[in-house]
Amino acid sequence: MAHRANAAKRLFSIERIANEVQAGEDALADWASQRGNGVFLKPDSALQTALGTVATWVTTQQYEPAAISTFFQVADYYLVAHALAHEHVVVTHEVASSSTKRIKIPNACIGVRLRHMTPFEMLRREKARFVLGRHR
Repeated sequence: MAHRANAAKRLFSIERIANEVQAGEDALADWASQRGNGVFLKPDSALQTALGTVATWVTTQQYEPAAISTFFQVADYYLVAHALAHEHVVVTHEVASSSTKRIKIPNACIGVRLRHMTPFEMLRREKARFVLGRHR
């Protein structure tokens, strides 16, 4: 499903996520390395304005300074901004939180009026089918 959705330009991530995943040096890192530019989009000129929009929202909220600093350093900031710049939907397992100690992806999405959903919602929306087969 992920492969076909990506081929149709419907499912992808960003380069910053790839960098974080590849730092793990595990099976997921190997998978990400094999996908290259086909799945992980590079930053583009539209990203700059969106980064500013997300940064403005973050800095006008009541988050602790450490939470803000961390958010600006991790891929989540760029993921939300890239989705905002290109009117994409963010898919995440994270759940919005009222905590001021960490900025969650759904909170940032809500703050900049960006759609987000869980992976399960995305699979339902895309009508994913999983077929069990036998290995020989």
